Amino acid sequence: MNDDSDCLKQLNPEQRKAVVHKDGPLLILAGAGSGKTSTMTHRIAYLIRQQGVSPHEILAVTFTNKAAGEMRERVEALIGDTQGMWILTFHSACLRILRMYADRLGYGRDFVVYDPADQKTVIKNCMKEKGINDKKYQPAYFLSIISDCKEKGKSPAEFAEESNAGPRDKMAADIYSAYEKVLKANKAMDFDDLLLQTVRLFQQEKDVLQRFRQRFRYIMADEYQDTNYMQYRFLRMLAEGHNNICVVGDDDQCIYQWRGADINNILDFEKDFKGTKVIKLERNYRSDGNILAAAHAVIKNNFGRKPKKLWTDKAEGEKVRYFRAEDDKDEARYIAAQVDRLCNGSRQYSDFAVLYRTNVQSRQFEEAFRFRGIPYRVLGGYRYYDRKEVKDMVAYMRLVQNSADDLSLERIINEPKRGIGEKTLEKLKVLANFRKEPLFELIRNTDILEGVSGKAGESLFEMAEIISKLSEEKDNLRISDIYDGLLVRTGYLKSLEEQNTVEAESRIENLLEFKSVIYDYEKEKEDAGEFGSLSEFMESIALMAEIDNLDPEENAVVMMTLHSAKGLEFPVVFIAGMEDGLFPGWRSFERSDGIEEERRLCYVGMTRAKERLFLTGAAVRTIYGKTDYTRESMFLREIDGKLLEGDAVFMGRGFDRYSHIKTGSYEDENTIYRPFEQMRPTRRESAANSGLSSEDLAPGDRVEHSKFGAGNVITVEKNTATVIFDSVGTKKLAIDIAPLRKLQETENNGR
Repeated sequence: MNDDSDCLKQLNPEQRKAVVHKDGPLLILAGAGSGKTSTMTHRIAYLIRQQGVSPHEILAVTFTNKAAGEMRERVEALIGDTQGMWILTFHSACLRILRMYADRLGYGRDFVVYDPADQKTVIKNCMKEKGINDKKYQPAYFLSIISDCKEKGKSPAEFAEESNAGPRDKMAADIYSAYEKVLKANKAMDFDDLLLQTVRLFQQEKDVLQRFRQRFRYIMADEYQDTNYMQYRFLRMLAEGHNNICVVGDDDQCIYQWRGADINNILDFEKDFKGTKVIKLERNYRSDGNILAAAHAVIKNNFGRKPKKLWTDKAEGEKVRYFRAEDDKDEARYIAAQVDRLCNGSRQYSDFAVLYRTNVQSRQFEEAFRFRGIPYRVLGGYRYYDRKEVKDMVAYMRLVQNSADDLSLERIINEPKRGIGEKTLEKLKVLANFRKEPLFELIRNTDILEGVSGKAGESLFEMAEIISKLSEEKDNLRISDIYDGLLVRTGYLKSLEEQNTVEAESRIENLLEFKSVIYDYEKEKEDAGEFGSLSEFMESIALMAEIDNLDPEENAVVMMTLHSAKGLEFPVVFIAGMEDGLFPGWRSFERSDGIEEERRLCYVGMTRAKERLFLTGAAVRTIYGKTDYTRESMFLREIDGKLLEGDAVFMGRGFDRYSHIKTGSYEDENTIYRPFEQMRPTRRESAANSGLSSEDLAPGDRVEHSKFGAGNVITVEKNTATVIFDSVGTKKLAIDIAPLRKLQETENNGR
């Protein structure tokens, strides 16, 4: 920094106050787009160049390697070499400390750090030793519990004492205890241990804690609103005594509570550190005035926040535009049309971002953009048809269509886990090649499967039977019936449910959303007076699934969830799905502070926009395979109408903008609306049939088929029923597969 006074002149008054503050606790409440990184890096430079602090005495921590690298580069641009200074992620800082003193904890300084794959292997071995069925309980289920315990500082014994002491909790406690013994015996730690063990080191070895307190006389933490309990303990223990700690964050942007972030860390900072100086960075350098005003109109309704309001000296700009589409397809078409229209000017496709609450919403936009030839890329996730779970189910459906598809069989032969290793699969492939038969024929052959280990052979045969039955009956089933049968009978859905993780939850939602794709196709065919065939549907999917992924550097519209958008900015932003139950999401009604976190998420999304902000919703939405009317998001109703243009927002009777939305059905004027949590389907969707057997049917019974409609049973022989339908004539059906239900006597008479 050649001229510190010139550098300070580049900052606004509040930023300068933060930069020149030296001793004592400092809380910098940095609103969206307020230049927090510049403030932090200038403060580090000022401490060194103007206030005589040694780089050796500074610890700056953040959450990602990218953020730490950027901070380090910007500090070096100001003062040159940063040798001796720790600018690291929380985990990297703790790893450095443990490399010096892990022997005090009985680990040795050469301990290894297990990655998620290593953790999964350890859990699998522990489950095997304790005789726990890996088909009933997935390793991911136990890992999620262990991670949660370590973030809260709970030992296996403490978890066992505090749990409900049910069989599942006891099992999890046993696995946690066994897992810890394996790690300790192998001199290994996982990522959660890096924080947990560092805090334990500080608790047990006071001389070590004192050494680092004396060294790091000036501590800075970025994104403080996202810290969990262990990160809070780490910082507080280091800062006690000198209290020279500066934290930077924004309580209005705390959107990761679902993964351990504790907003109280920033809200209670002044209680934890007496004499805290609070500086608010409220000047926004990103967005036009109307966008900021609309975002503030939403976030001000949160009770758990520090009072502040962003402002800008930029022009008011365009009003926020709201569009209420007829349905979700219309919503996607509208956004695609707006992108096309605005790109006719001077804008690039990369100027646009489409933000949504859940990944399943991306499909409609992908299809709308593809139809118009608009390039796009999905950030923070896979394109809808490239997602693993979707590709797995497409592979299953291809096998129903064509059992000779070896590629599809290889993809799902161990999805879900059936104990089929690479060696077993290779042997089957060699034998199939020798016999000149498709792999599928081998796994239907009980003689051949005798050579496969018991359980694996049985599970393979069961899968083959399911696929064979559905294939034989595919012309008598709706595509959605085939899909339900595969999803449930193969155990694919069950295996994801048992993982009980955020990732598994997202995959389940994607699978349920795939039903919407199927329903859309079936409805189009029904409207045309046709029955959609499986082969035609698979062809239509292939066209959408085989689009090449776009290069991230290409000029393309960016699509992502609202959570992924934090820290980014775009000239034009679309926030889709502005409906109660979708955004705010249905889960937010389950927690007392759920709506407040959703409101913060809305605020984050709105403040990503620099020049234009579009909010969209649909009057009717199909999601998770269910279609229903929607009500406009409560967040829309919190925005002053003077800031909006486009469609009017219906306020309804008795709307109180300062109260949480009530769950359950409610009525406005002549329309009944139901929050989306009521639309959410039961996880265990019924299989393709209704559970009838040959004993339930007799000649003369009146039945209804989901595809062919009503008809009369003519004959019943073993598992086959012959039915004459009113619409399509006579059909022979496999009773255990056919989607039949018996009509009651009153229904029969009514006909």
